Amino acid sequence: MIKVSVILPVYGVAEYIEKCTQSLLEQTLQEMEFIYVDDHGPDNSIELVQKMIADHPRKSQFVFLKPEHNMGAGMARNFAIPHAKGEYVAFVDSDDWVEPTMFEELYNAAIAQGGVDLCYCQAAKDYLDGQPTEILRNPEIEPGTLTDEKRRFFLTHYVSLFWTFIYRREMLLATGIEYPETRSADDSYFVTSNLLLANSVARVDKPFYHYLIRPGSVCTTKDSTKYQKRLATFASLMKFLKDKGVYNDYKAEIDFIYLKKGYLTSVFNYVYNSLEPKKSTVAEIRAEMMRQVPDYSRNSYFRSKMSLRMLDWLLKCMPGLALKLIPVYIKRTNQVV
Repeated sequence: MIKVSVILPVYGVAEYIEKCTQSLLEQTLQEMEFIYVDDHGPDNSIELVQKMIADHPRKSQFVFLKPEHNMGAGMARNFAIPHAKGEYVAFVDSDDWVEPTMFEELYNAAIAQGGVDLCYCQAAKDYLDGQPTEILRNPEIEPGTLTDEKRRFFLTHYVSLFWTFIYRREMLLATGIEYPETRSADDSYFVTSNLLLANSVARVDKPFYHYLIRPGSVCTTKDSTKYQKRLATFASLMKFLKDKGVYNDYKAEIDFIYLKKGYLTSVFNYVYNSLEPKKSTVAEIRAEMMRQVPDYSRNSYFRSKMSLRMLDWLLKCMPGLALKLIPVYIKRTNQVV
C-alpha cells in the first residue's frame, strides 16, 4: 500500500532539482511514490532526476508524467492528482527540499487520529542571498474534528503554505478541490478550500519543509499584470465556496481572507511590479473588492486590524500617498509580492 504520493511540477529547475530529489530519496517513510510532472521546461531537469534514480533502490517509486503542453504549476498538480495512488497526497515544489522524516511523521500523526483529512507541519523560509532563515508557522490547532471554533481560528491566522500539508486523497476527490487555472495565488485558493471542506486535522509542530526564495522563481518574478490573475483567482474562490454551500456559514472569515490576500495583496502586487503605478488601477482593484465584499467595512476581523483599516483608508482617500508608502512598507517587512 502506498501511504503518501508526492506530486512535483517541474519547469526550469535544473540548478535545484537534485537537492530536492535527494531529500525525497532520503525519506524514512518507505511506502511512497513520487510523481514528477514534466511541464515542458527549457532545461534538462527531468533527465537529471532520471539519472539520479537510475540505480537507486527506490527507482520503482518514481512516476514521470508529461502533459501535451505547458500548464503551469497549479494545473500540473491537478493533472497528476488522478494518477496518485497514495492514501495521502502531498505537494513539493521542485526547487525546495524537505527533512528526511517529514512524510513519516505527518502520516503517523494523521493515522493516530483515525485517518484525518489534513495533517500539517511548519516550514523554514530559506534565502539564497544569505538572509537568516525564517520559520513560517501555521496556527496550533488541537487534533481531531475541525469544529467551527478551530476552523474559524485557522482560517483567520494561517499563511498560505499548501506544501506543509498532506491531504487525504479520497477527500480531495470527493470534494473536487483543485488548483485554479489562473497562475497566481493558487496556494491561497487550495488551502482555503481544504480548510473549509475538510472534517478533521492533525499536526506535527516541526519545520519539515524548506521553502527557497530564489531569483527567477514564480514568487519573485516581476509581472505588472500579476494582480489581475490574483483577483481572478479570488473571484473563482468566492464562487467555488458559494457553490459548495460553505460561504454563508463562514462569510466573515472568507471575506477577511479576500480582503487580506485578494484585495490588499493585489494592490501590493501591482505597486511593487509596476514602474509607474497609476491611481486609476488601484481604484479598479478596490472596485473589484467592493463588488465581492460590499459590506467589508462591517467585517469584525477587518475592523480589529488598525493597520488594514489605515491602508484601506489611504487607498480610498489618498491613493497618491499610498503609492509612495507601499514600496517602503514592502521593503521594510521583507514581503514577497
